Amino acid sequence: MTAPRYHLMDATGPRLAREGDANDFLSAAWAHDAKWLAVPRARLSEDFFRLSTGLLGAVAQKFQNYGVGLAVLGDVEGEKAGSTAFRDFVRETNQRRALWFVADESAFREKLDVAH
Repeated sequence: MTAPRYHLMDATGPRLAREGDANDFLSAAWAHDAKWLAVPRARLSEDFFRLSTGLLGAVAQKFQNYGVGLAVLGDVEGEKAGSTAFRDFVRETNQRRALWFVADESAFREKLDVAH
């Protein structure tokens, strides 16, 4: 089975800093007829990684509602070390098929190939 099509966002550009910004990111996926959007960590605000802000949960829910997978590319070890809740969230979501935290595009492609 062929892995679904994905779009890799540029490392530079507007950051996802509030829930409404997710619409622009989803639009990028749709413009490329992609089932997954791979987003470099640099494109996400620090609030995205703080569960207490609710931003990550709201964005993840929006992507899931529209049937688009979200892959966060980059190092989140610092956030995992600083928050048990975030570490658990990453572990749980990486076991599913809607939101993944991976080191880079290569790791994402490997995970995508295995999952599909």
